[in-house]
Amino acid sequence: MTPFRSTRLGAAAAATALAAVFALCGPVTARAEPAAAPAAAPAAGTDWLHTDGNRIVDENGDPVWLTGVNWFGFNATERVFHGLWSANLDTLTGQMAQRGINLVRVPISTQLLLEWKNGQAAVSSAVNTWANPELKDKNTLQVFDAFLATARKYGIKVMLDVHSAEADNSGHIHPVWWKGAITTEQFYTAWEWVTDRYKDDDTLVAMDIKNEPHGKPSESPRAKWDGSTDPDNFKYACQTAGRRILAVNPKVLILCEGIEVYPKDGTNWTSTSPTDYDSVWWGGNLRGAAQHPVDLGAQQDQLVYSPHDYGPLVYQQPWFQGDWNRTTLERDVWDPNWLYLHKNNTAPLLIGEWGGFLDNGPNEKWLKALRDLIVENRISQTFWCLNPNSGDTGGLLGYDWATWDEAKYALLKPALWQENGKFVSLDHEVPLGGTGSTTGISLSDLYGTG
Repeated sequence: MTPFRSTRLGAAAAATALAAVFALCGPVTARAEPAAAPAAAPAAGTDWLHTDGNRIVDENGDPVWLTGVNWFGFNATERVFHGLWSANLDTLTGQMAQRGINLVRVPISTQLLLEWKNGQAAVSSAVNTWANPELKDKNTLQVFDAFLATARKYGIKVMLDVHSAEADNSGHIHPVWWKGAITTEQFYTAWEWVTDRYKDDDTLVAMDIKNEPHGKPSESPRAKWDGSTDPDNFKYACQTAGRRILAVNPKVLILCEGIEVYPKDGTNWTSTSPTDYDSVWWGGNLRGAAQHPVDLGAQQDQLVYSPHDYGPLVYQQPWFQGDWNRTTLERDVWDPNWLYLHKNNTAPLLIGEWGGFLDNGPNEKWLKALRDLIVENRISQTFWCLNPNSGDTGGLLGYDWATWDEAKYALLKPALWQENGKFVSLDHEVPLGGTGSTTGISLSDLYGTG
């Protein structure tokens, strides 16, 4: 059985809610828009980030801690955040900031980026304009721009993640970054275009090159990691995309995830036998980075490795058998697959996905173990997820998209950046929560203005 999150979008309540919305509003309006104008340029940015050993730092060299959440939907057929069919964009963004989320990872598709690039942005019927009157008649690109402006207002930074090649609610299941009409070159071109559009906006501080490359040894296509320039070598694809992005904006962070399997010592990629490989979660295997590190050239200090990790309710991995605990997880799974990069001071980590249901049992035991590792090592992370309609993890919100799961939030809260009882923004001027926030501070509040 393949260890992936089976649906993420498959819960019955979400389907019911969507059916009601689409019955009311009809399908996405596929009218072409004029070619996208450049985004309005904000004031010159001072919030760009880079790395120093295993830390992420600001332009002054002060350490920062990226602690956030995933909010999906732009990657799916709706082409906008899920939840906008009932919830207000400003309200949800403000709530995230007030509760300490300083980074939002936004899954998107290469297909949608290319539609934007080609002036084909459409108006999505998945936006309830009664709940979001400010989004009335806005196409999907304009909704994304509205989100960036809202995030900026509340001191939240944003990371883009190419979650899938096609705009598909199950697109993450496809193992590689090309599919159908979407070629690898288009994948690179889409990244260059979106980077150029927002190169002067330090709200968008990070690019997660591709979500969860994976595939087993006998599968085709599948993602591998080695020193070649082969089409299925994700190390090469991530490196190439990263360099092309940095040629446009040398200050944005480049996140490279892992793959699924890696050959054991004495074997190589020609083997199709599962026993010749170490296997872990999709996107979670960074063993290859030891021998074949991603090379970003002059901008090597923009590189962050980004594994994913999940618990036994998502898939009963071998390491969840028998008597396991945080010590065994760290020794047998986290250290050999990705934590070594942090411990060896090679590069920072940002755990791009982790999360799940609270079960008063094994899954909660895993959640607390990983949470404690994150806190003790100040590893950056984006929790999966804000959305309630992730079928095998649930989310921080209930199905009304208004009520927060306070127990799950309480589990996450220690892994959100706090100093002296206040949540810390990644913005030097805007406190987390916006001007006048009582729950957050800015980087200048914390470190001063020097």
